[in-house]
Amino acid sequence: MDDRTARNRVEEAIADREDELLELLEDLVAAKSVTGYEPRGQDVMCEAFDDLGLEVDTWEPSVEDLEGHPGFFRTSSYDEHGYEGRENAVATVPGAGDGLTLALSGHIDVVPADPESAWESDPWTLRREGDELYGRGVSDMKGGLAAMLVAVDALQDEGIDLAGDLYVQSTIEEEAGGVGGLLSVLERGYVPDAAIVPEPFGLPNVGIASAGVMFFDVTVPGKKAHAAWGHQGVSAFDKACLVRGALEKLNDERQATIDFPPAYGADPDLEGHVTNINLGVVEGGDWPASVPAEVLLKGRVGWPPGESRAEVREAIERAIRDAASEDEWLAENPPIVEWTGWNAAPHEVPRDAEIVETVKGNAESITGEAGTFVGGNAALDERFYQRYYDVPVVTAGPYGPNLHGVDEYTTVTSLLETARTLATSAIDYCGLAE
Repeated sequence: MDDRTARNRVEEAIADREDELLELLEDLVAAKSVTGYEPRGQDVMCEAFDDLGLEVDTWEPSVEDLEGHPGFFRTSSYDEHGYEGRENAVATVPGAGDGLTLALSGHIDVVPADPESAWESDPWTLRREGDELYGRGVSDMKGGLAAMLVAVDALQDEGIDLAGDLYVQSTIEEEAGGVGGLLSVLERGYVPDAAIVPEPFGLPNVGIASAGVMFFDVTVPGKKAHAAWGHQGVSAFDKACLVRGALEKLNDERQATIDFPPAYGADPDLEGHVTNINLGVVEGGDWPASVPAEVLLKGRVGWPPGESRAEVREAIERAIRDAASEDEWLAENPPIVEWTGWNAAPHEVPRDAEIVETVKGNAESITGEAGTFVGGNAALDERFYQRYYDVPVVTAGPYGPNLHGVDEYTTVTSLLETARTLATSAIDYCGLAE
């Protein structure tokens, strides 16, 4: 069987698998696998792997084995749930020759669906309206996982033997940073020559970059006093506003000078906003009649490829330090900055990498549209492949305009196109056994 015949056969086979795809996705959505509770979804994936007759490796991540890695940080989901019972799963389709090895990788965890009452229907029950599919995770990224399984099933049913190994990966805690997920997978030895992650970037667009993301805390001191003698105290709220103003100024300066076109390649509204500093939590004070003695600001900084984590940390710390030096109280009682939680570096894959060109060409051929290179505005597991293992990785998945939102949706058409893109790219990259 030549490549053209194999590609045509597998594309036709996937076109007839709409019911199979929807059944898989229905089961995956019903498995309420919010980050920390992934076993509910992994059971569905492992059953599907078993149905495909694949050898499956499952294991719990180990912090002890990972903490020396440069990509390691303690995730919030580990601190809350630990890793006991939260297994990764990798199925292997053995190659029948000496072709290149490819990984199809996706995460089984989803974000909460709160407030569930705002959804038009139960977020944990797949709902179809014409071509549209609704439910938590249909786009991010259980739809991509279902497409992976359908692609492998079609390859097997059509008797298409790849020359190289194909790894099919279902990982945990991507939404919390992926340390116990994809990083654990790679450290276990599943390092391919290239990888495809069907996150919802919307074919024919393909992702070649991700953002760096770090969380930080700023503790701003004040001096407590009874409100009736408030002039004798120092309001930590007032001083926190100085810190907030300094970070807003820095954010404006960074947005005016930092550009990364792929970040707004598919969403022009992101132009001028490819980096951002956000204060998402403010905690302070303990009584209406007391001048607050301390305020805690919890923030996030995101940025595209081009800066190191150390450079970004220094920029934020310097802005806070400079603002404090201009205030009499803060100069003597400086805010304390701590970096906590998310600590992800950005990544960028060369546009001329073989897997990038292969997937983009197949996606454009299958959708009949021209795609563009996107990415760099959100943190992704893909960084582990490229930054630490020198594995070129491309993001190629279904339509998903409101992932994480109420009434998250995708389309049947884009999921089938994703499955066809994955299968044909596996044929092209791994090659056919002789």
